[in-house]
Amino acid sequence: MKVVFLGVGEAFDENIPNNSHLILSKTKLLLDCGYSAPNQLWKYNKDVSFLDAVFISHRHADHYFGIPLLLTRMWEEGRTKPLKVICFKEVKGLILNLLEYAYKGFPDKFQFKIEFIEVDENSKIKLNEFKLSFAPNTHSAPDLAIKVDDGKNRVCYSGDGMFTDKSAKMYNGSDLVIHESYLYDEKKIGHASIVDLIQLIKDSDIKCIALTHLQRDFRKEKLSFVKKQISKEKVNIIVPEPFQEYEF
Repeated sequence: MKVVFLGVGEAFDENIPNNSHLILSKTKLLLDCGYSAPNQLWKYNKDVSFLDAVFISHRHADHYFGIPLLLTRMWEEGRTKPLKVICFKEVKGLILNLLEYAYKGFPDKFQFKIEFIEVDENSKIKLNEFKLSFAPNTHSAPDLAIKVDDGKNRVCYSGDGMFTDKSAKMYNGSDLVIHESYLYDEKKIGHASIVDLIQLIKDSDIKCIALTHLQRDFRKEKLSFVKKQISKEKVNIIVPEPFQEYEF
């Protein structure tokens, strides 16, 4: 299994693409698809049949507004392979409406099937070699964290939001947790802080946490401070850049 951090930015960052990541094994899974994510995906791999599935953590634009762009280019370039979309039931409806608003009538032309898999915090599903499970995080919109387990390695992704007891329990034992964090020691507008995540890794059996979704000005001005503070804690926390890879 390999992880590619396609984008690590927050919603309004003009320099860093939206928080979106690839999990690569025999199965290719995209975690979230905001408005800048498709361009990152195509820079990484232009194969129209590359992806097997997309997971959408919640209904905010920087996590699913890239879907019409992604699917319509797949159609234009002749994709026939089905694509699975894993999301809340509510988000399924939003995606279907968004496709019509963006490219009215085009979904009827698609030569590939969109197979929606509706999930909630109690769901456990099999996606080829992956076992997927989910847990809620606290955010301004309902948000699902996901765990991807291939039987050898375990990767978790938070979507957005402060972790809960349920998601912290799910993260425990993971090889990598990709977790959003907005500021250093402030909880703001439903986001975790870096201090929260430092404490989480100290209290848990997590091998590495990757910090993403840093507030744009904070990232620009305080990134060296963040890395210095992390290094003092003697914990395995990284702050990835777009297209950085994490291989097991």
